[in-house]
Amino acid sequence: MVAESELNTGLLLFLPYRALENRIFAALAEAGFDDFTPAQARVMQRIGPNGTRLTELAEQAQITKQTAGFLVDQLEKAGYVTRLPDPTDKRARLVCLAEKASSAQRIGAAVVAEVEKEWEAHLGSRRMKQLREALTLLREITDPWAEPPGSAPVGTR
Repeated sequence: MVAESELNTGLLLFLPYRALENRIFAALAEAGFDDFTPAQARVMQRIGPNGTRLTELAEQAQITKQTAGFLVDQLEKAGYVTRLPDPTDKRARLVCLAEKASSAQRIGAAVVAEVEKEWEAHLGSRRMKQLREALTLLREITDPWAEPPGSAPVGTR
């Protein structure tokens, strides 16, 4: 087994994320939302409240447009998303969340809140606040799609 001091920061960030993701998928499966994959979920979570173009989804998920199209096709067949004309460009279409996706997101959000309470109980309020602050600061230099302070939410720009 690798000593704690030998684990790189990326892995230390990934392990709690994976545990959280596993809890979310277990709760979703228990609630009957067992018909999408983590890859599909990663695309779905990038859809903005007013819809998002397929090219933007592909870019944000760091996958090809063809792969994004395939994943969105599967999500559409399962009833999680719809495609609507983009009101700003009649040639383009927006991928929008359907009610089924919104229902699944509510379950996921409840699990996230539960896990964050557990983490805060384990770390303490001060450390949890520091962790969130540090990760928010890191997002400024690691997430090209992070919203600059005071800007419109991603997917609405």
